[in-house]
Amino acid sequence: MDEQVQTSTSVPGWFWAAAGLALLFEAFGCFMYLTQVTTDPASLPIDQRAMSNATPPWIVAAYAVAVWTGLIGALLLLMRRRLAVPVLLVSLIAVLVQFGGVMLVPALRQVTPDDAFTLPIVIIVVCYGIFMMSRLASRRGWLR
Repeated sequence: MDEQVQTSTSVPGWFWAAAGLALLFEAFGCFMYLTQVTTDPASLPIDQRAMSNATPPWIVAAYAVAVWTGLIGALLLLMRRRLAVPVLLVSLIAVLVQFGGVMLVPALRQVTPDDAFTLPIVIIVVCYGIFMMSRLASRRGWLR
């Protein structure tokens, strides 16, 4: 099925609201990242300390890429720039790498409680939604 590209640059109000919420979501992710990397693991409860110690640097790096590119992508959305689409794709891939790492690293999997997987799934779904919104905005001609 062929999708028509709208030539109108009139952007609906829901786009602005969603892009603003995306920016807040991504900013909160950046805040959580900074909190995690600046917290002394010795000050954490034993279960969280075990998770921190079992987390390899590549997962922390994926976390950094996910949140900072997500923040830049959300800003680009608000600026109505097409570059938002590939930047948000990078963020989505980094989120998948970050949370996929929990399943791939046995030491981390062993110390992660089973009920700790709801939030990562929600985060993945939200990031996917933001990325798909950027693609829709690009197709409809709302991004320059």
